Amino acid sequence: MRTLIALTLVAVTLIGGFAMQASQPPKGETDGSQETTMKKDTRELSRAGYDIRPLSPEKVAELAKRLTPEQYRVTQRSGTEPAFCGNLLDNKKSGTYVCVVCGLPLFSSEHKFDSGTGWPSFFRPFDRDHVAYMKDESHGMTRVEIRCARCSAHLGHVFDDGPAPSGLRFCLNSAALDFVEKGQPLPAASRPVETRTAYFAGGCFWGIEHRFQQCPGVVEVSSGYMNGSVENPTYEQVCEHRTGHAEAVRVVYDPSRITFAQLARGFFLMHDPTQLNRQGPDVGDQYRSAIFTTDASQLQEANAIKASLQASPKFAGRTIVTQIEPAKTFYPAEDYHQDYVERTGRACHAVNPWPEVLGAAAKETAGSGH
Repeated sequence: MRTLIALTLVAVTLIGGFAMQASQPPKGETDGSQETTMKKDTRELSRAGYDIRPLSPEKVAELAKRLTPEQYRVTQRSGTEPAFCGNLLDNKKSGTYVCVVCGLPLFSSEHKFDSGTGWPSFFRPFDRDHVAYMKDESHGMTRVEIRCARCSAHLGHVFDDGPAPSGLRFCLNSAALDFVEKGQPLPAASRPVETRTAYFAGGCFWGIEHRFQQCPGVVEVSSGYMNGSVENPTYEQVCEHRTGHAEAVRVVYDPSRITFAQLARGFFLMHDPTQLNRQGPDVGDQYRSAIFTTDASQLQEANAIKASLQASPKFAGRTIVTQIEPAKTFYPAEDYHQDYVERTGRACHAVNPWPEVLGAAAKETAGSGH
């Protein structure tokens, strides 16, 4: 999910040495680095924190009803407005250019330049996850079409004759964009998702991380070390019981799609919370069961869920030993621990709790608003 790949993609040569493939950033779009950390194709949040799950055709059709005839022709029929006629061509104000259909921020005034071509031009997107790329062989030529990654609205094309540092020219139709001036509030559809964070420890973090990654509404999971006594601990130090840290996961989630209570219930089901300082064959205080809370609400909810489960027949005669305490600093684990199950295919101790926790709501949650 966070596999490092070079941005010099060698898939389909489209424009004289300008190599790229569909749905990938073109060569040169590096955000100032030669390598980047990429998620798999199921990324739900962009690097800037925006919901980029593809909208359903029905949702797009609903949004398109409010477009002007020209906006509809350009975005839904891949039209092109006449050169030097777009209302945003000579816009010199500072602000953000958002998709006229779904509101996703696409480009910034910081990256706008006068290309002399007659269409608004930019040398990079607002966030490379917000733009999708397609091979376009219409009109007897080969070009790279750019679309909104969320609603697939046609935006324009990208060429390799732009200025430094990218060397790219994103050529846009004004009709595909709305402009929000700096200092003005962004519309709701143009705002990033307000995420929250939770921390859990339940044995080897490989399996716990993997199961949280499968949960609808969870947008990022990282493995690491928590609630010990040493700064920046290493895996070797933790394994030698010299730091007091637990192997834990940091779960970033969208509270409009999944609640902390649901995450906590899933956590109690994905491992055995009655095992003290161990989980199966993994023995030691680093494998303890724990919920590290970030505020009073999480603390109250975690304790209530633990008490409720303890009183249930499922745990009759067995004591839940899960520690519930305020979170201290989370130290990310070494890179080779991240996404371990996904990268290696190796199974781990944690079971999938989400069908039981979410039931039929799991599918509804995963598709909420789309």
